[in-house]
Amino acid sequence: MSSDQSCIRAFADKEQIEHCKRVLQNKRNEFNQLSRILALAGNDMRLKVLFLLEEEKELCPCDLSDILGISIPAVSQHLRKLRDGGIIESRREGQTIYYSLRQEQLSLLRPFFKYLISNSKKETV
Repeated sequence: MSSDQSCIRAFADKEQIEHCKRVLQNKRNEFNQLSRILALAGNDMRLKVLFLLEEEKELCPCDLSDILGISIPAVSQHLRKLRDGGIIESRREGQTIYYSLRQEQLSLLRPFFKYLISNSKKETV
């Protein structure tokens, strides 16, 4: 819509407008959480990391480095951002740290992963 155009509706549905405002207000925390997750997952490499963690359940930085073909320091930086964002968690086994998706984030991310999987199946057919 260009700056010289204006809305030409005949009347405003005040109930609808107030209802929508209440819904947005009541879902403020959910919008913030989803926005934060999507901002972090919006990076191509971090989305791949999240996808791999969903597929494999847990991986170490060395595994991710080998799979993604990037350096361990680069992987570690992506993992740190995802961990700081509360999307993944880690556990230590000796000298190795394994990363996995936090279960509460999985329900938000799983539809995106299903989309990726379903599109890859169409390409191979």
